[in-house]
Amino acid sequence: MPVVTLPDGSERRFDQPVTVDEVAGAIGAGLRKAALAGRVNGNLVDTSFVISGDARLSIVTDKDPAGLEIIRHSTAHLLAQAVKQLFPEAQVTIGPVIEDGFYYDFAYQRPFTPEDLAAIEARMSELAKADQKVTRRVMGRDEAIAYFKTLGEQYKAQIISSIPAGDEISLYGQGEWVDLCRGPHVPSTGKLKAFKLTKVAGAYWRGDSRNEMLQRIYGTAWPDKGQLEEYLHRLEEAEKRDHRRIGKELDLFHLQEEAPGAVFWHPKGWTVFQSLIEYMRERQRAAGYQEVNAPELMDASLWRQSGHLEKFGENMFLTQTPDERLYAIKPMNCPGHIQIFKHGLRSYRELPVRLAEFGKVHRYEPSGALHGLMRVRAFTQDDAHIFITEEQITEECVAVTRLILEIYRDFGFEDVRIKFSDRPEKRVGSDEVWDRAEEALKAASRAAGIEYALNPGEGAFYGPKLEFVLRDAIGRDWQCGTVQVDLNLPGRLGAHYIDEASTKRTPVMLHRAIFGSLERFFAILLEHHAGRLPAWLAPVQAVVMNITERQSEYVRSITESLKNQRFRVESDLRNEKVGFKIREHTLQRVPYLLVAGDKEVAANLLSVRTRGGKDLGTMSPETFAERLRIELDSRGRRTLED
Repeated sequence: MPVVTLPDGSERRFDQPVTVDEVAGAIGAGLRKAALAGRVNGNLVDTSFVISGDARLSIVTDKDPAGLEIIRHSTAHLLAQAVKQLFPEAQVTIGPVIEDGFYYDFAYQRPFTPEDLAAIEARMSELAKADQKVTRRVMGRDEAIAYFKTLGEQYKAQIISSIPAGDEISLYGQGEWVDLCRGPHVPSTGKLKAFKLTKVAGAYWRGDSRNEMLQRIYGTAWPDKGQLEEYLHRLEEAEKRDHRRIGKELDLFHLQEEAPGAVFWHPKGWTVFQSLIEYMRERQRAAGYQEVNAPELMDASLWRQSGHLEKFGENMFLTQTPDERLYAIKPMNCPGHIQIFKHGLRSYRELPVRLAEFGKVHRYEPSGALHGLMRVRAFTQDDAHIFITEEQITEECVAVTRLILEIYRDFGFEDVRIKFSDRPEKRVGSDEVWDRAEEALKAASRAAGIEYALNPGEGAFYGPKLEFVLRDAIGRDWQCGTVQVDLNLPGRLGAHYIDEASTKRTPVMLHRAIFGSLERFFAILLEHHAGRLPAWLAPVQAVVMNITERQSEYVRSITESLKNQRFRVESDLRNEKVGFKIREHTLQRVPYLLVAGDKEVAANLLSVRTRGGKDLGTMSPETFAERLRIELDSRGRRTLED
């Protein structure tokens, strides 16, 4: 009879086979009520799962990340049940969990409207309150195909047809509704207490544009109403901070159909973009990097040799010349940097060699995946490749990690999480080489004193990596920087140096990016700061305004003087009320608003206020310039208000 071992090491003995639900009940009524599923010998199962032999068991509640995923998956089923009740002719397809929620795709004769979504959500609430029991049953594949065909669910039948013959198919039912699913699911619909349908969009069947268009209903689900309200508030705040909206309001950039996934930078946006490059150039120069530039168009044979063509070929832009030579527009910078390193004889005394480039790269992204500056086809990487010996891995990784964290702090990101991504299934190089690379990166992480979470199987195809994840002002996570240890590509592309024994040796190469994509980092900054970029980054740092025509010449001279000191300053001499001007430039998120009236002109002063509405009083133009210079030099860690 089964002996069940719990997470704390204690054991529960039973005289007969027992369900997960019954074990939870034996532990306590509160746990039984909270149980959503179980983890038996490491595998997630329903609470109705029968344990017939000795097993390790943990009860999954909504405090467990797996519990939240189960809630969301079960809510997707609730959505499908409600749609079928309200729109019986709709056919169901798939309904997976995604970040912060779920979606379900439907085939229906007309688009769903906002009124439809409201009705569907109301029916979902009714079904949840009915607390319908969720049951699981198993069918053979052919029987399941026939079953769904009798229901008129042709898409489900197609999905099951792609499953190997002989496999058992699990179905989950609640009330009259039955769906194909591997599970597990909540014990009953009453466990689904906090959900919201958010939008509807088009989606091709199986993600193929040659197939029919379906309707995708998105939703979110949480353990309780409080967490749902917090999330909806974050969504509302995220919409206000949307970089596309801010980019339009501040006249920073635009995108258009004639150049999908490529950015048209306007003067103000290009000013910020170049400020990012100037900042990074300065930091890299101080850290011993040499800036280089490699061609954007190179023979495809180079990408075949590196392994990129095999791995990323479908996402590369390829072109064939009249002489039938195949070229690729570079999707990344590493092969070009290896060519620069290997041009000429290198000695071990030169290492580390740190090559950096603000390289323009192109990758084909499906049109449906493009999203403002966040997901584009043409973007700029702050890419660096560091050529070292194996003995230098730890020291160099520690230095790179510290540089990355310092730079993020300058941009206002204090909360940075790090993930360790190890070998993917599809990779180059032997297991022995990967063992060395992974251990070297772990040793470097220990030396740097950083903690990381494991991200299994997500390394680059040539080496393991650390991923740096920034948490923004409204709690969203953005993966930006990486450090990768590569013992494969330099050898594949013939790079070597001469060691102290005059022997050719293959260098280790560290791949390093901090912004990642400058376009994407720009968007993250806009949303993190809600468009209120710190003064050192703002496209316009101050505006000087007159009250009447009498102060115009004074305003012109002050503006010219500040511009000559390399501050980004504009004047506003329009024949408008000063309150109107202040309001307009506040909406443009200009950090400092300088006003001159007759009194200020007579005393050679300026009235200074911030875009947040704080009055900093009057000060001389020289005092303002000096205080602004200190703020810019401190990268925003100090402001005029301090």
